[in-house]
Amino acid sequence: MTTDTADLTRLATPPTFQSVSGARKFKNGLATAAVWGAFLVAIVPLVWVLFIVVQRGLPIVVNADWWQKSLNGLLSRQQGGGVYHAIYGTLVQGLVCAVISVPIGLMVGVYLVEYGGRSRLAKATTFMVDILTGVPSIVAALFVYSLWITTFGFGRSGFAVALALVLLMVPVIVRTTEEMLKIVPDELREASYALGIPKWKTIVKIVIPTALSGILTGIMLALARVMGETAPVLVLAAYAPYINYNLFDGPMASLPLLMTTERSNSTAAGFDRIWGAAITLVIIITLFNLLATVVSRVLAPKTK
Repeated sequence: MTTDTADLTRLATPPTFQSVSGARKFKNGLATAAVWGAFLVAIVPLVWVLFIVVQRGLPIVVNADWWQKSLNGLLSRQQGGGVYHAIYGTLVQGLVCAVISVPIGLMVGVYLVEYGGRSRLAKATTFMVDILTGVPSIVAALFVYSLWITTFGFGRSGFAVALALVLLMVPVIVRTTEEMLKIVPDELREASYALGIPKWKTIVKIVIPTALSGILTGIMLALARVMGETAPVLVLAAYAPYINYNLFDGPMASLPLLMTTERSNSTAAGFDRIWGAAITLVIIITLFNLLATVVSRVLAPKTK
């Protein structure tokens, strides 16, 4: 009884904590200062770049003609016109790329997490995804050029650009899908299996909806990334100062291609178009990122 009483007394007595030593406080403060310093080092160049782009590009994009007209009929030294044609090309190429990339990346990610396990095919797929993740955009563009244009005989077009962007977007979607599916609790899968629900229906009805917000965020970020690529549009699409609605034939402008083309234009009009196209691309990518944030919050699993 005495031993039991002593044990109960010891358990009821709150533990006493020793004060933190000065050395630990110093290390904690040093680590905190290092983290803040690294953050400032990373954020200063970003803020500086955004400030320069906004300062030089904002006076150009506030004009309504910038969003409603093209550069058709304007000489290189003439002011005016707009980038409606380049905005259209950028959005169309990016959306076609997403239509092709999203189903492929989503199915590969589901296979690697839910079905692949440690099979040889899963290991080979993971290896190829890792390879594609590190492939430069110029290599993807040259591959599509040699296959789509040289081998198959098709012309340079916006669709060829979209194919090259697919090679850059698919590995990002695969990795995002894979990581989002891994954080879905196994208890949800086991509870579904216990109720007799098939595995494919468990994945479609439970696993994917649970991870959908994170997957969509990754898709939006991947799309925003590929829309700013320059190498594919340089190799696979010719520039045109007018709008081309035919995705499969003829030159098609885009914002990265417009900036690259106007780089050789040393007039004031050329510099204005470069800075205007730059801030326009930043605005479009920012809107995609904001859309990804909103979609992620709306589709996030409800805890109640």
